Amino acid sequence: MSREPVRCGWARGFDAYVEYHDAEWGVPVHDDLKFFEMLILEGAQAGLSWSTILKKRAAYRKAFDRFDPRTVARYDAAKLRALLADEGIVRNRLKVAAAVKNARAFLEIQKEFGSFDAYVWRFVGGRPIVNRPATLSDIRPTSPESDALSKDLKKRGMTFVGSTIMYAFLQATGLVDDHVTGCFRARKGKRA
Repeated sequence: MSREPVRCGWARGFDAYVEYHDAEWGVPVHDDLKFFEMLILEGAQAGLSWSTILKKRAAYRKAFDRFDPRTVARYDAAKLRALLADEGIVRNRLKVAAAVKNARAFLEIQKEFGSFDAYVWRFVGGRPIVNRPATLSDIRPTSPESDALSKDLKKRGMTFVGSTIMYAFLQATGLVDDHVTGCFRARKGKRA
């Protein structure tokens, strides 16, 4: 008889949550396309549940050209209209426009730092911050790192990058590991 592993309490309800928790959440990312995808998805999630975004993820990948920032940065008014008509994504005018604006800023960051990876890992000292909260309620919504990242991205022209959104982004891309104590994904130690 096989037992289900113990997971963080939020990773319940449907298979996509379990898959996301087990394979992605808290896993360090070093791929600029993945970073851009998570920036778009986390911004789209603002005010909504993450389950809504996970259910629409495949449609987002198709609608946003597999999250290629060079392509997204060139979207014109006709493409924006098409996106706003796409029932597969969150059809919020500000969030769709932010994706294009953020793609342009993302490319500028790549140009300045060589990669978004080189840029973003500086905010956590180059190594994941590993927290071991006892319960989900012990996970904070922001941190000094998410505050600093948010402030810098806003200065560079990005939108939908508030500190709470950026904390979720840091978790999603493994710059912060907040798997709760007892979760099979939790690792020992303060910093990995």
